[in-house]
Amino acid sequence: MTICAPEGAAAPDSTHRAALTLAADGSYAARLARHDDAAGSWFPERWTLSGPEPYAVPLQGTQPEEPDSALLPLTDGRVLILRRVADRFVASLLYPAGPGTGELLLGAVPAPELALLPPAPDGKRAYALAPEAHHTALWLLHGGADGPERIARITGRCTGGVWLDRGGRLLALDRERDGRTKTVVADLERGGETGPLLQITEESNDRLLLADPDSGLLLVRSDAPGHDRLGWGVWGSSRPVRFPECLRPAEGTLAPFAMQPGQMLAPESCAVAFRVETANGIWPAVWRPAERQLRHIPAPEGWLAGSGLWTTAGALLLPYATGAEPCGVARVAVPGAVAESARRVEAARRVEAARPVEAARPVEPPPVEAARPVEPPPPVEAARPVGAMPPQRAVGPTPPPRPVGAMPMPRPAEPPRAGEAPRPAGPEPAPRPMPVPVRPVREAACGAAAGSGGGIVLDAGVADNRSTASAHPQAVSAEPRRLPAHPQIRRPVPLQQAPLAAR
Repeated sequence: MTICAPEGAAAPDSTHRAALTLAADGSYAARLARHDDAAGSWFPERWTLSGPEPYAVPLQGTQPEEPDSALLPLTDGRVLILRRVADRFVASLLYPAGPGTGELLLGAVPAPELALLPPAPDGKRAYALAPEAHHTALWLLHGGADGPERIARITGRCTGGVWLDRGGRLLALDRERDGRTKTVVADLERGGETGPLLQITEESNDRLLLADPDSGLLLVRSDAPGHDRLGWGVWGSSRPVRFPECLRPAEGTLAPFAMQPGQMLAPESCAVAFRVETANGIWPAVWRPAERQLRHIPAPEGWLAGSGLWTTAGALLLPYATGAEPCGVARVAVPGAVAESARRVEAARRVEAARPVEAARPVEPPPVEAARPVEPPPPVEAARPVGAMPPQRAVGPTPPPRPVGAMPMPRPAEPPRAGEAPRPAGPEPAPRPMPVPVRPVREAACGAAAGSGGGIVLDAGVADNRSTASAHPQAVSAEPRRLPAHPQIRRPVPLQQAPLAAR
């Protein structure tokens, strides 16, 4: 990213530890509460926020807790607690167990300092940073194979910690090296391999405060304009980081603590909640990049300053605790153009729902024509009896076929014999047609080797071949009929020489 910063002084900014830590999905929360006794000892307390009404459950053990103990709620209802014991830190899981509290020891981390990171996006793992001489160790306290394990060593001293994706793979850290602080991104699936993320100028100190994985909105703090200023940019965009004047209060400090989720590819519509701290008190404020103004909202009584979460619809939930109500969540209507538009839409829906509905008019059925009488079908004529078939004439035996040869010529007329009447004069009667004998074929040759005798050859394996395989008639046992002369067979003409048919 490049810089586009106006000149002018900047108000200092500092990070504050939230009084209440929320789980990744907002279903649970945890904090260190104090007893009302004279000693005012500390004990862990878990809040359940996923039900119809929030309620708190104490998770106190056999001895009071130290005020520097860190808590991290998980999405399964257990709470990770990190205690300092001599020169090491001990991690355990606390959970309600009947009237008491159950505790599961995870293990110890030998380190002089150990800082819990924000809840992982999946809500099941817990990470911590342990600074060393020239490196920073990244520890997986819960969610690994067997107890706490060191998963990466990053060059330089790293602080902060912001998750950049919903899968819990990319972790942004503020690394201090050679007197300058720059934000780098660590890939946890590659052993903590790091790469640059935020570098406004070579000489500036650039830190990442919050990031929204859905919209890509980044809220940064940098001294590139000359003093520490709050600015915003979009991850992966080529546009410069901008430092709005509205995020530079005349007095007091600003500390962001929550970003509105679900604003896909709309970073300028993503709302950010700030903790405003001045000499007059502490209260929340809301800002959007598109509105270019910081809107102050009244804090509920007993607000646990620096804690809260956004809903996708744009409502800000602020937890609070008072003597009369030790566990409560205030739902604050967010002012601004986007909230006003949502209010108008909701009002229009209510008006539409409250509008009286006109009584339904009776539907008059269309007139139905009188049905015409159906005429009976005409009587069916009785079937006439079929007479007896005339007797058929028996067919005599067929004379054996004669060998093929020359047809016999008609003999000349003989003179009438004695006692025989002479034939009347006139044309001779037509001779009786002779059957055409066919010489039986034993085996037909193919191609050029076929003899000139010819014949009809049935397809092999077919007993009844009704297709016409030749122009010659087949032999029949009865007397053949007179058939017309067969047309003369011509030699087939090749396709490229065939004459075009007349149209």
